[in-house]
Formats: sequence, C-alpha cells, structure tokens
Amino acid sequence: QVQLVESGGGLVQAGGSLRLSCAASPIIVSINTMGWYRQAPGKQRELVARITGGGTTNYADSVKGRFTISRDTRKNTVYLQMNSLQFEDTAVYYCNALPAVPSYWGKGTQVTVSS
Repeated sequence: QVQLVESGGGLVQAGGSLRLSCAASPIIVSINTMGWYRQAPGKQRELVARITGGGTTNYADSVKGRFTISRDTRKNTVYLQMNSLQFEDTAVYYCNALPAVPSYWGKGTQVTVSS
C-alpha cells in the first residue's frame, strides 16, 4: 500500500525558512513525477513544485526563486526547501504524484508564517 508521510512544518516568522520532507514508498519516488501541493484556508489545493524522475523541476510563479524541490531516491524522500517565507505561504502542504492520485493523499504538514 502506498503511503506518503509529510513532515517538517511549523511556525516561522516571515523571511524565515523551513524544509519539508515527504517519505514515500520506493515505487513512487523512483518512477513518478512528484509534486508538492498546498491548501490555504478557504482556497483550493494548488501545485507549488514538481520534480520528474530525471530531476527536472518546475515551480509556481508565487514560489519561484524561493522554494526548491529535490529528491533522494536512496532515502525514498522528496524535499521542499522553503526560503524567504511569506504570510501568503501559510497552508497545509502535501506531496503526491503528478497527476495526483486520490488515494495517495496524506495528512499533510502545517506551515504557518507569522507576519
């Protein structure tokens, strides 16, 4: 059974940094394109970063230049380094395949940025 477990969230002041981790089953991390998504209160879930099996990355305009997605296939983990955090980055962050697979959604990790 596929499991994705996000961690690393927390409360941080604006301008600060956090590093999120997504522990995944081996098949997911080594083959599929993986993405980090987020859902802010009252808003739809959105894709913020993606990384292909070959390591190509893409970012939403709102996080470009501040967030970095990476993967470590040996550890079966996908990371999201978030720098220069803004109040608008406050959300629950999730990882999933791309396109997202409904049964893969985990509980996410809360990121709260204080202004």
